[in-house]
Amino acid sequence: MKPLSKSLIAVIVLAVLAVGGYLGWSALDQKPDAPNASFSLLDGKTVDLSAYRGKVVLVNFWATSCTTCVGEMPELVKTYDQLNPKGFDLVAVAMSYDNPEFVRNFVQQRQLPFTVAFDASGQTAKSFKDVRLTPTSFLIDKSGHIVKQYVGTPNFAELHQLIDNLLARQA
Repeated sequence: MKPLSKSLIAVIVLAVLAVGGYLGWSALDQKPDAPNASFSLLDGKTVDLSAYRGKVVLVNFWATSCTTCVGEMPELVKTYDQLNPKGFDLVAVAMSYDNPEFVRNFVQQRQLPFTVAFDASGQTAKSFKDVRLTPTSFLIDKSGHIVKQYVGTPNFAELHQLIDNLLARQA
């Protein structure tokens, strides 16, 4: 083989590796799409997750029987109150095994300011990676991509920073 041919082959191989590496890296950086979920609200209305497009939204799966969930509610309220005027929203989804009356009473007693849904069929939890543990939360950006999943109580200072960063970005 001529030296020019070896050089040409080496350049082609390097180019293929570079393109493959770039495509592989890009795939790792991409965020998964949030599911096309619907939320059954306590008043009987239904809201699709797509209605929140253009906002940063936290979808929080919880239960009244979950002490960790109940314990993090005041922080979720603070997060909502602080960041909602900037374009943040929150949907708290009560799990299918929860008692609907307990959920209603909890929401009324605590005067939760954000949207609360009841997942009677379990389909919403299933559409979000088959959530079984509570609390589990998904942070979704303005474009409808899941940016972060939390199992357990998040570090709220870090969560606020991440939400602020997402709110500053264009959709």
